[in-house]
Amino acid sequence: MGSDKKRVQFRAPHRLIDRTDALADVLGEDRTDILVTALREYLQEATHDDALIQEIAAAYYDGEITFEQLNALVGAEEAANLRVLKQQLDEDFVDEVADA
Repeated sequence: MGSDKKRVQFRAPHRLIDRTDALADVLGEDRTDILVTALREYLQEATHDDALIQEIAAAYYDGEITFEQLNALVGAEEAANLRVLKQQLDEDFVDEVADA
């Protein structure tokens, strides 16, 4: 295992793992390759879902995730845009409170 990989452990339904193993046999790959591919494709698709991006942004604005986590989820450019927006929102809030 290369140093850029992280070992994880999780529980999954037997049927799902059986299907994964069957597909791995058909493709001549191992279970890990199938799961990594499925996870990669899910994350790629999920981060192009506007509703999910809004949830990710909200989590970042609320301090539930770090900028590094945001960057990993939406990419550098989108993360930078959301960071600037967060700073602007914070500045607007401060100005609004100061004017009140």
